[in-house]
Amino acid sequence: MPLGEFELIDRYFKRPARRAALGVGDDCALLRVKPGMSLAISSDMLVEGRHFLSTVRPERLGHKALAVNLSDLAACGARPLAFTLALSLPSADPDFLADFSTGLFRLADEHDCELIGGDTTAGPLNICITVFGEVPVGAALLRSGALPGDDLYVSGQPGHARIALEVFRGTLQADGEVFETARMAMEMPTPRVELGLALRGIATSAVDVSDGLIGDLGHILDSSAVGATLDVDALPESALLMQLPPTLRRQFALAGGDDYELLFTARRGDRQAVVDAAWAAQTAVTRIGTIQASAGLRLVDGRGCPERDIYARFDHFRT
Repeated sequence: MPLGEFELIDRYFKRPARRAALGVGDDCALLRVKPGMSLAISSDMLVEGRHFLSTVRPERLGHKALAVNLSDLAACGARPLAFTLALSLPSADPDFLADFSTGLFRLADEHDCELIGGDTTAGPLNICITVFGEVPVGAALLRSGALPGDDLYVSGQPGHARIALEVFRGTLQADGEVFETARMAMEMPTPRVELGLALRGIATSAVDVSDGLIGDLGHILDSSAVGATLDVDALPESALLMQLPPTLRRQFALAGGDDYELLFTARRGDRQAVVDAAWAAQTAVTRIGTIQASAGLRLVDGRGCPERDIYARFDHFRT
């Protein structure tokens, strides 16, 4: 007999409430927030064919659906608390649901983030998660705090996910090991939650890199009313990217998208504090530029010579 909506929820997504005062199963969830804390809230939607391919394994899809939301909390310096899940499914396939919920809850448990409600319906495969986190009042990392003279940093290795996407598109060839590494970056990104927490009081601004490094950098520059100089030769490189021509290397690192790394600024005098935060979070960070008072983004090479900005910014309705 086909699964009904409520049986589906009970079997694959209902768990006893831990932090929430009231969790899955009522008309509303009730979430307690400690005194002196702000509630950080973010929503992300993943649509089949737009944000993920039909060939992705359900377990990895469950992971990514939550990871992209946790990445937003990381960019705010917020600690995850709970999330809701709105799930549209072509059919209530038990195999898909078992693997999807396994990947979802594995990452949720890793960050002590509990599912407290949501909705399910029949329709095209579409996943929408709203995540809740807490951050001390006044301590949230914002896009609007960058100041002239600040250093510009990025975590991890932007560009790997784009390699996998181009292999899937048939525009790039990669051997099995390279492809699998890139595919993991694309399908199972690591939300930099611990780094975001470690950067409280150090980073002057932050944003998560989801639509490409220079595109998301634009959000910091616009919100902070500043400009930046970015050294393209300082971008972190890897064995995967080094196998590509230089133009593609930079294209993927600067405008590849789907990276879910943190891009942030910090005062020049706090360089050691940034190193210590990265060490504490066990996450590599790379200094790639400087914030300036004059508006606009300037790309330069390692010698300070101007580079042409030929990198398309991602937009869901234009790209």
